[in-house]
Amino acid sequence: MPDEVTFSAKVEKTGKTLAEAKQSHDNALARLISAARRFVTDEKDIKTDFLSVAEHFKRVKSDPDDDEYTNVFDGYKVSRSVTIKLRDISKFERALADLIAAEVSNIGRVSFGTSKLRQYKDEARANAMAAAKEKATALADRIGQTIGRAVSIEEESVSDPRSSNSNYMSNTTVMVGGDAAEDAVGTISIKAQVEVEFILN
Repeated sequence: MPDEVTFSAKVEKTGKTLAEAKQSHDNALARLISAARRFVTDEKDIKTDFLSVAEHFKRVKSDPDDDEYTNVFDGYKVSRSVTIKLRDISKFERALADLIAAEVSNIGRVSFGTSKLRQYKDEARANAMAAAKEKATALADRIGQTIGRAVSIEEESVSDPRSSNSNYMSNTTVMVGGDAAEDAVGTISIKAQVEVEFILN
């Protein structure tokens, strides 16, 4: 189960002049950061991106009697995104409500994670190794042989497609919440894949 979440909140303001747009943006950004500080445990869990400034245009009809439009300069748009990491996932819904109240323009790039990733990765790797040995033993037994010592062990990227002509005995184990299972809603899938070459006796 995830125990932390990272997401971005964007502030975007427009104004007839650059100074007006910038001032409105700065005020909104201050409210956003103030709201975020109520939920983070470390100031470093709030990171701001670079300031973006652009001219803002609006589409208006060139002639009331036709459907042709033209872009007319309408001021400036100033925006900035803030990345926020909550190490207590139970605060997520309340944090979103407070940020929306702070008039953020957009909330996105929501990513759930776990602070125990290394632990689960080690468990998945150990299970994959055990499964590879079990599979190799079963296959060798079908031809009246046993497996000897391993002469090659490689950990592979789970996203890499496996070759159709591979002769190695390997297995992929998926760890979800500490148990081998398929991806489930509300959980994080931790995967490990190993390729082991054994001597046959």
